[in-house]
Amino acid sequence: MAEKLTTRATDYSKWYNELVINADLAEHSAVRGCMVIKPYGFAIWEKMRDALDKMFKDTGHQNAYFPLFVPRSFLEKEEGHAEGFAKECAVVTHYRLKVNPDEKGKLMVDSESKLEEELIVRPTSEAIIWNTYKGWIQSYRDLPILINQWANVVRWEMRTRLFLRTAEFLWQEGHTAHSTAQEAIAETKQMLEVYADFAERFMAMPVIKGSKSESERFAGALDTMCIEALMQDGKALQAGTSHFLGQNFAKAFDVKFTSKEGVLDYVWATSWGVSTRLMGALIMTHSDDQGLRLPPMLAPIHVVIVPIYKGEEQLAMISEKIQPLMSELRAKGITVKYDNDDTKRSGWKFAEYELKGVPVRVAIGPKDMENGTIEIARRDNGTKQTIPMAGAAELIQHLLDEIQKNLFDQALAHRDSHITEVNTY
Repeated sequence: MAEKLTTRATDYSKWYNELVINADLAEHSAVRGCMVIKPYGFAIWEKMRDALDKMFKDTGHQNAYFPLFVPRSFLEKEEGHAEGFAKECAVVTHYRLKVNPDEKGKLMVDSESKLEEELIVRPTSEAIIWNTYKGWIQSYRDLPILINQWANVVRWEMRTRLFLRTAEFLWQEGHTAHSTAQEAIAETKQMLEVYADFAERFMAMPVIKGSKSESERFAGALDTMCIEALMQDGKALQAGTSHFLGQNFAKAFDVKFTSKEGVLDYVWATSWGVSTRLMGALIMTHSDDQGLRLPPMLAPIHVVIVPIYKGEEQLAMISEKIQPLMSELRAKGITVKYDNDDTKRSGWKFAEYELKGVPVRVAIGPKDMENGTIEIARRDNGTKQTIPMAGAAELIQHLLDEIQKNLFDQALAHRDSHITEVNTY
């Protein structure tokens, strides 16, 4: 197991970085500014992605995919958009043909050519998508278009921090087209509500909804709405944004439609997105000096069962005894890990699953076998109790609901206790 974490009070930033590494969520890659998301971290992101994906589809959106490369001329068509991303773009200027290894394995390039037009590695997809929409939209009958894309984007960063700010990150970006401003504004507000609902219901993270100031708006938007959450260090984190783009991109790419009345007009647009920054938000909202505290709705493992035994015979008896409980839990949709790894002591396992934020830990030893009991430990508050094995599945299911609510209540109390109303300078 990794060394003890630096405490939040000692150095919050160092605590965060150590926790991401030690809990096996992610690590720095060989490519400067980029990260490797490890299986445990990606399992949490998949839970986020799957929940959000369902919420998008429940509100009528469909998934599609657009190119990673954006011609430079496309990005420059919307002046504010181009200016906003100018300093963050990774640009492809050349291509190489016939790259072959020589006898020592070194790559030899036969020829190199400059591209006729430079390509931008996707920092966001408004430009390439609105160029595409031009071929999809002719009349009001083609609207609305409600598209979401799950993708990676690149925004060149010099000072990076795992999950919170990296040169490449994963996200989703919604891009919708509408026949009226009212419909587009309603879409912008609806998606902000979807993000807020996800943050509070799944992440157990209370948020404040509002509009950004003019100087903080998304490049090319008329209005940017966002959800903000308060982290444990007293700093706010922007956790999701929804943009009303007006007709800016439709005018830039000449996307017009014929209305019911036969009038030709420009299409109204929105875009909205959340990213793997939500992973950072999850960590900084709930975790403590011992490690992660994961809300059950996003935990890859809900319950870990650790047998305490001496010898293979005792282990076999415990394994047989605990099997019905594991089956009951799984039938309820609760993910269970039975850790019978005989190369690690139970104390090591307890500390490891505490670090990884598993919501409920179950321990069972020879005395529990005799008494028909198990010991349950909660990750959110550290309490332990011994309960009968009969009926334990129902109790654990109730505990998981309670832990989810408790984490939200704790985060809400922290946020509300740090709000000060200021009416004068």
